Amino acid sequence: MRKEVRFAGFGGQGIVLAGHIAGKAATVYDNQEAVMTQSYGPEARGGASAAEIALDDKFIDYPLISHPDVTVILSQEAYERYIAQAKENSIIILEEDLVESPLKGENVYRIPFTRLAEEVGRRIVTNIVMLGAFTALTGVISKEAMMEAVRTTVPPKTIELNTKAFETGYEYGLRQKEGS
Repeated sequence: MRKEVRFAGFGGQGIVLAGHIAGKAATVYDNQEAVMTQSYGPEARGGASAAEIALDDKFIDYPLISHPDVTVILSQEAYERYIAQAKENSIIILEEDLVESPLKGENVYRIPFTRLAEEVGRRIVTNIVMLGAFTALTGVISKEAMMEAVRTTVPPKTIELNTKAFETGYEYGLRQKEGS
């Protein structure tokens, strides 16, 4: 069954890499079909950025996302640009420290991705923390597949850091899901 996912934030947060890892996890390790499109502003860092992934158990004949089932937003600019396109009653995951939103409900989660990444050791793994929480909260891609995609994508010297970041996000996501 088709699922549409949008990761959005600003350049420098690793949004496109997160989309690549999620797509790889789905196709290579989870036996799904996946198509990713990406968009970003002309700025090297700081401009709007999005990675959109269509997932399905059968061939995907239309790759574009219109109303995602899951929207993950890591910046205020991305929130203002993309939140209106989220499907009604869809899962919304927001960067708690960077996104102000009046949204409430059992499918709205606020997670301090950047703060958790800093606690793990480096802010640069914010996107991997996000993938961990996304995996725990949605179940769209299995934990094993996502973890293997992280391990086989990041530079070898950073596997331990990224694995810890993923697990931190995953555990935080599980606690959020259980609390809702």
